[in-house]
Amino acid sequence: MKYRQIGPFRTSAIAYGSMPLSIEGRPDRETAINILHDVLDAGCTHIDTAWAYYESGGVEQYGERLVTDALASWDGDHSTISVATKVGHFRCFNDAGQPVWDVDGSPERLRRDAKLSAEALRTDQIDLLYLHRPDPKVEYEGMVRTLAGILDDGLARTAGISNANPDQIRLAHSILGDRLVAVQNQFSPGFLSSRPELELCGELGLAFVAWSPLGGYRRPLDEDAFAAFQRIADARGISRAQVILAWELSKGPHVIPIPGSHRSQTILDSLRSVDVTLNDEELAQLP
Repeated sequence: MKYRQIGPFRTSAIAYGSMPLSIEGRPDRETAINILHDVLDAGCTHIDTAWAYYESGGVEQYGERLVTDALASWDGDHSTISVATKVGHFRCFNDAGQPVWDVDGSPERLRRDAKLSAEALRTDQIDLLYLHRPDPKVEYEGMVRTLAGILDDGLARTAGISNANPDQIRLAHSILGDRLVAVQNQFSPGFLSSRPELELCGELGLAFVAWSPLGGYRRPLDEDAFAAFQRIADARGISRAQVILAWELSKGPHVIPIPGSHRSQTILDSLRSVDVTLNDEELAQLP
């Protein structure tokens, strides 16, 4: 495994996004725990979860409790593992009865959910706590200052923001200073609009954590955006996922993709991307 930094945490260059183990379509609990054990055994040292990782209408915080139980039953070196979670999002149903996401960035909700997250993770201090998504009903500065208060109270060691634009990143950095260690935004060959945030994080010394790095969760892919990656994968005899993740890692030493998976085989293949180095000719073919 190769490593990068998220603030004070030495993390595997590829981390694991546990959402697919927690929401609709998730595997059974035993299978999910086995997948997490396989990920940890393979050298992944950073697990990403969230308060909102549960099925709409189901038991809240399922994902956080799943990660906690997997770590409790894992016999590896726990001192090397960091866990990130996120607050400000929750699951519900729309008027058509479909499972959806909603936001609540009020100070009361953020503080309450941070405490509940710490309880679910069975820790006195969360390693990394993100604001999951801006709430248009709440001034963003107020959300960040609430996060600062949670840090002041010692409930979290470091902070991050997710789904943020450059202005929000700069604002959060001005308020939190070096306690802000990461920005988690979507980034992939099919979603390049976070490039300005990726570059800004490099300038500010923040980790850029790429969610949905392989192109989208349960959404049809625009195959044209992935064609060049597939050609390189075919020429090398490796998976397209490895080429995509190696390309993302090449964007800077601060970039940490967090692919997820329902199967151990898939995520273990992704973790092997740390050993793939794309040459200049290959990179010239990619966005």
